[in-house]
Amino acid sequence: MMNKLDSPHAFLSNPQVIENYALLEDIGVFQYIDQLGKEIQAYKGLLSGAVDIFNRTSIGDIIDAAVWQISDHFMPSFIAFLWRPLQNKEDVTIKGYRNYKEVNLPIKINTITPFEEFFQQHPQPIAYKLFSEQLGNSCVSQALDEVQPELIAPIQGPSGLYGLILVGRKILTDNYTSDEQDFLQHLMSFVSNAIQNHLHYERSVRDFKTGLFNHGFFITRLNEEISRSKRINYTSSIIVIDVDKFKDFNDQYGHLAGDRVLENIALVIRQNVRAEDIPSRFGGEEFTILLPDADKNIAWRVAERLRTSVANIKVTWDPPLPPVTISTGIYVFNKDSNVSVEDIINRADEALYHSKGQGRNCTTLWRSGLLFKIEHGIKEAIPGAPPG
Repeated sequence: MMNKLDSPHAFLSNPQVIENYALLEDIGVFQYIDQLGKEIQAYKGLLSGAVDIFNRTSIGDIIDAAVWQISDHFMPSFIAFLWRPLQNKEDVTIKGYRNYKEVNLPIKINTITPFEEFFQQHPQPIAYKLFSEQLGNSCVSQALDEVQPELIAPIQGPSGLYGLILVGRKILTDNYTSDEQDFLQHLMSFVSNAIQNHLHYERSVRDFKTGLFNHGFFITRLNEEISRSKRINYTSSIIVIDVDKFKDFNDQYGHLAGDRVLENIALVIRQNVRAEDIPSRFGGEEFTILLPDADKNIAWRVAERLRTSVANIKVTWDPPLPPVTISTGIYVFNKDSNVSVEDIINRADEALYHSKGQGRNCTTLWRSGLLFKIEHGIKEAIPGAPPG
């Protein structure tokens, strides 16, 4: 039941308030109530924005949501996010925005590591001019000078500095107020926590070395695709990939060179699959790709594109490394296949072994009788298109 003073109208119409209205106005009660109302509305907006941020499922989406919150609160001339997509890599992704739209900004920076020590000591938004003076390292800050940010804020958590946000000057008014800087600090704490949660999830499903999905996540998604194929008329494929003679390569050039090769192959895989595909590191030098809603022709084209792309990789190393090749095996399944996860992987492996037996650096599509040919060492011409 609402108290008679819970409603603003009830409060203002209270006889005692009316009787002492002049006194209450003189001592600032009404002004204070008005300020509290504004602060309540601001916190409601901040919490609403936090819910939106935490509902996002990728770092890019989290950042997009934060941009909308900032732009709605105080229209800046630009906003830029710089962050590390993989915490074990130095690579930095940069996204810039003007008027809610993504734009290219002249920011050339390869790492945010030099900023980490400063924001460990000052973990809050700060005027960029003051930041530049306190940092005392023009070589570090000059990469950001060209865009002339007004504010810089850290996005950080237990794992260190995740990224930075640069905010340009306000379009409509002059300086950022302390309340606006407080809003930005609160918002960045939500963004940091959301990114931290996302990174923890990513680490649970990603292979640390390559950034591809791990074996466990691949198996989970494969089970889901098998169930889906049984419910509807739906065809999917998997590709199994193995690096040719990788043990010899490691023995001759060392495991660090081998790791670099695997990282480059993983990059090629990521660049050549669809957003809905599930590329994973199955273990060692073996990779798998689940292709939902993909028939044998699509799977063949993907496998061949990967095979030729890997053969053209030039891995930076000293001494220079020789060309690397892969062999691939494909298995296609649908509601009539009546297969388990083990069946699918075994048959894709049979196709891979056949590619190895054919001389490596080729693709094989599984079909009935393939195991017999493998066991008896029967070779055949490798077609330039998927077998019938």
